[in-house]
Amino acid sequence: MRSRLAKLKRNQKKGGKDDKGASEAVKKERRRANQRAQKEALRRIARAVDDPFGFGERLVQFWADHFTIAGNNTDRRLMAAAYVNEAIRPHISGKFADMLFAAETHPGMLVYLNQDRSVGPNSRLARRKKDERTLGLNENLAREMIELHSLGVGADYTQEDVRQLAKLLTGLVYTPRRDKRFQPNRAEPGAETVLGQSYGGDGPAKLRDIRAVIGDLARHPATAQHLARKLVTHFISDEPPQPMVDRLAAVYTDSDGDLSAVNAALVEAPELETHFRSKVRQPFDFIVTSLRGLGITGEQVMALKPGQAYRWLIQPMTSMGQKWGQPDGPNGWPEAAENWATPQGLAARIDWAMRIPPKLRPDLPDPRQLLQAALGDTASEALQWAVPKAESTQEGIAIVLASADFNRR
Repeated sequence: MRSRLAKLKRNQKKGGKDDKGASEAVKKERRRANQRAQKEALRRIARAVDDPFGFGERLVQFWADHFTIAGNNTDRRLMAAAYVNEAIRPHISGKFADMLFAAETHPGMLVYLNQDRSVGPNSRLARRKKDERTLGLNENLAREMIELHSLGVGADYTQEDVRQLAKLLTGLVYTPRRDKRFQPNRAEPGAETVLGQSYGGDGPAKLRDIRAVIGDLARHPATAQHLARKLVTHFISDEPPQPMVDRLAAVYTDSDGDLSAVNAALVEAPELETHFRSKVRQPFDFIVTSLRGLGITGEQVMALKPGQAYRWLIQPMTSMGQKWGQPDGPNGWPEAAENWATPQGLAARIDWAMRIPPKLRPDLPDPRQLLQAALGDTASEALQWAVPKAESTQEGIAIVLASADFNRR
């Protein structure tokens, strides 16, 4: 899609401003790309709606956020969708080292963190083009690989570790017209030392050297603590109980980073009950849970017309503070409740709860049935009292969806 659009743009440039045919072709291709990008967003929502227990898609959402890439244009949004399906989804119950390698070497991550601009200072390419200012070492991927994706900020590493890792990664690259992700002529020759361990050395670094350093980062004790804390913060509480963090870190270490073992420990944790409703739902979670409660299926989500999908699902998330696919930076969306329970964000949720359910499902369910289906016997006495007294079905539905009970998990 990206190379096709680029080709059309080149043809338009050759034809000049008055080439209406080329201009229309570019516009048509952009519309097709935008529609496809929106369809991919709907597919994420539909899969989450249809997930029988919701946990699997919650894990996809968590890890996609952990390995954040942002899509600030149509090409990037399409790339981000492919990234989730290819690098994240297949590994949520596998070894973390495999997910780490898949994420860091995926074109989406390479482009997002400017790895395509990184060249070894002493590489063959740099020696041939010494005067070209665009050539140079870029540390973005190396820094985020250590600080955000594995060891965590504050772990025992140095700036030199980041720089050495950046040199080791220099062969990684993505160009739209080539499927090759490693180019030896860009790679820095010689061995690099990261956290006291040497990698490469027999000429330019190879892909196996990058896999080796990623495996060691995945097995590092700081990685176990960092990932455990993030999981507990996301699924349990903004103030994660340290005993649970330690338990999950131990499971991670003992299983050599087996995420299926970590997932099992997570769902069996007693803190799920003791910290019930400690977390405010993020907008994506709010929309998905609302659709599930209303009885909307993934098939119905996918059947929405583009304008309906945008007005009823995608744009409301932006109003609630979570613009689809565009977090502020590589650290992803914030977890703290104060980022989501804002006056503007809550007003947007109330507005959605009042206006959108009748559009999605004209035959609204009985609000009392929704209350039971969504909250069961966990609904507060105040909510149980208010729902039956609603003046209309639409108002009753809104009372449930806008309630504090529903907006926390």
